[in-house]
Amino acid sequence: MEALRVVLAEDHHIVRDGIRLLLGQEESINVVGEATNGTQVINLLDQGLEVDVILADLNMPQMDGMTLLKTLQTRYPKVNVVILSMLDQQKYVFEAFSEGAKAYLLKSVGVEELLFALHQANNGQKYLCTELGLQYLEDTVHRQNQFSEYLDQTPLDLSSREAEVLQLIGEGLTNNEIADQLFISKRTVEGHRQTLIEKARVRNTASLIRYAVVNGYLK
Repeated sequence: MEALRVVLAEDHHIVRDGIRLLLGQEESINVVGEATNGTQVINLLDQGLEVDVILADLNMPQMDGMTLLKTLQTRYPKVNVVILSMLDQQKYVFEAFSEGAKAYLLKSVGVEELLFALHQANNGQKYLCTELGLQYLEDTVHRQNQFSEYLDQTPLDLSSREAEVLQLIGEGLTNNEIADQLFISKRTVEGHRQTLIEKARVRNTASLIRYAVVNGYLK
């Protein structure tokens, strides 16, 4: 089997040298190019360099990793990209995947996981490093526990008007705005709001909205 052709895109020389040394010990990997920014990566591809996977950081000068992903999607969509970053915020991870990254790794990963991600990417498979996967799982469990007090198996008996008011409350409208939209008085809206709070057995409007979201009354 031919070795995987990899380009390293990392602006910190020590980090890049370390990764190259690690990958150089693997018969299944062939580091065919190096770059300190996304512009250099595109130049290598423009020059005809044949690449299977690009291993790129997000924080790079001139052209960062996210911009590189967007550019590759347009110009070289068949080239697979693995992001190797110190950024663990979900917004970066989700944006990277939405822009075409095949894998997202933290720089704390071990060699075996790095190799696995590179080969997964080459096969067109997505991969999220174990550390981030566990972190997001814990976050999800925490959010579920946080809102479990609002979970109610007994459906609320809502009139059509109460359901309308609840929907508008969820959209952030004030009592006056709801009254104008439904052609009813502000006092009537206030009455519906209080009835909804009592039926849901919550303390205030904020809790009512959480209750409604958790139990599927609002999307």
